[in-house]
Amino acid sequence: MRTRLLLTRPEEDATRLRRDLEARGFAIDIAPLLSIRTLPAPSLRNGVSLEGITGLLVTSANGLRAFTAQSVRRDFTVYAVGEASARAAMAAGFGSVHAAGGDVASLAALVREKADPAQGGLLHVAGETLAGDLKGMLEAAGFQVARVTLYRAEAATALPDAVSDALQRGEYDGVLFFSPRTAATFTKLAQNMASGRITAYCLSAAVAQALADLPWRRVAVAASPSEAALLALLEEES
Repeated sequence: MRTRLLLTRPEEDATRLRRDLEARGFAIDIAPLLSIRTLPAPSLRNGVSLEGITGLLVTSANGLRAFTAQSVRRDFTVYAVGEASARAAMAAGFGSVHAAGGDVASLAALVREKADPAQGGLLHVAGETLAGDLKGMLEAAGFQVARVTLYRAEAATALPDAVSDALQRGEYDGVLFFSPRTAATFTKLAQNMASGRITAYCLSAAVAQALADLPWRRVAVAASPSEAALLALLEEES
């Protein structure tokens, strides 16, 4: 019987990951717990936000997608928080893309290594909710950093009925979590989850902490905060 997993990422990322996992032999259900809403940015459309900018700071593929929906510019160097956002940048047509290790601290370190503050400013294409003070970290190193809020992540208010029923019966072998907010939303909505039957696969310790109140069989944390590391963990345990 195939290992049955639940993906909780926003729909576009979950759909891509579902194809990958199904190709590896897993049975996959999707319950997006965050819906991404692009916010209009007139300053991008008329180029005001891009004056003096030489690089984009991308802390989520959602921010990159929101940027490309509102600007035709692809001549910036992209500093991406991890592999997923780097892939999104390359797919969108950016030629110079660097990927960090999956969190804000590693992204700041990457920028300090690869970029020169004297060459121009950086633009953080961000969501309404920020993880860490990337702007402050880089400004302390002499960089000029602007930020534009391009999307809102809205939390789900209920799980799909079929998913809720499967959780209650303990029919999933595991649930994959990529952010503390998604994990916190799941904790709020899955109070009827079967006790001790399901494993939580977490991108980081912060994600795992947000799941502490549910009766998991086990909570497993990836060796590093990246999709590749989380999938490697899943393969090891399947």
